[in-house]
Formats: sequence, C-alpha cells, structure tokens
Amino acid sequence: AVVSTQSTGEITMENVRVPLDNLIGEEGKGFQHQMNQFQNERIYAAAGALPAMDRAIQETIEYCSQRKAFGKTILDNQYVHYRLAELQTEVECLRAMLYQCVDQHVAGEDITPQATMLKLKSGRLVREVSDSCLQFWGGMGYTDDVFISRMFRDTRLMSIGGGADEVMLNIICKYMGTDPSSRK
Repeated sequence: AVVSTQSTGEITMENVRVPLDNLIGEEGKGFQHQMNQFQNERIYAAAGALPAMDRAIQETIEYCSQRKAFGKTILDNQYVHYRLAELQTEVECLRAMLYQCVDQHVAGEDITPQATMLKLKSGRLVREVSDSCLQFWGGMGYTDDVFISRMFRDTRLMSIGGGADEVMLNIICKYMGTDPSSRK
C-alpha cells in the first residue's frame, strides 16, 4: 500500500516510570518482544506491497495502450510489453513466497530467514515496479495527479522502515553462515 509522506521525529524518554498495570510483557524484555513481532511486520509489508504493484502494472498497461508515440501505442513497443510481463512475473513470485511464508508462520515454524528475505525482496521490487512503470508514463508519470507518481515517492519507505535492506541482508547472511561474525 502507498503511504502518504509523513513527519518523522525522534522521541527521547529518560527516567520514565510505567505503572505496573500499564506494563506490556515482562520488564526489561521490550526489545525481545519487538524482535518477536518483526516477522509479522515483514509479512505485512510484503502483503501491503502486492496490491500497489498490481495496480501500478495494470494502470500502466491501460495508459500505455492509449498513449501514442511514433504512430503506435507505447504498449505496442516490444520492450514495454515484455518489461511489464517481467514485472508481473516478479510480483507473482513474491506473492507465492508470501503465501509460503504465511503457511509456515501459521504452522508455528521459525520464519525469520524467509520473512527477512520476503521483506528485502518486496522493498526492492516495489521500487523496481514503480520506477519502470513511471518511465513508461513519461512526464505525466511525475505529476501528483497519477498513482504511479505517489507510489514512486511513497514506497521508498519499504526498504527503510522495519529494518533497512542492509539490516535484512545482515540477518540473511547470519542464517546462511556467510557473515564473518557468524563464522567465529
């Protein structure tokens, strides 16, 4: 899903006392609780990206079938319809990975590496889809009047929020045993 750009700020709390009735989980285990919910967040991020990518591809197909250049529609150019087919194929692969990951999660399996890969792939693919589709819209694709422009701007957060791509790669490397710190 596309999220409108929003303000982000830092909050610092020092010497905060939380009444026992308001304590969530065990005292001192907040980070551990947060780590446990990351898999859900990563699954949700991928699931939320799929409709935006589907919409971007579909709206690009519709637009390119009407827009003409050099006597034919943009969609009639082999590169354009091949590229859209490649993008849809990648989206369907991501969807299959999401379904598999959800099935494993529901079965109670540790999906940390799979959910991490899913988040990495979805963040990168949503950028690739929005960038490629925007290109086919030409100058119109860069106006706020069209979905693809907002998607291009707003989905960049997917490779940052919930753990940057580099954090995802670090986790994957640790599970693969290729991170130097995991080989000591």
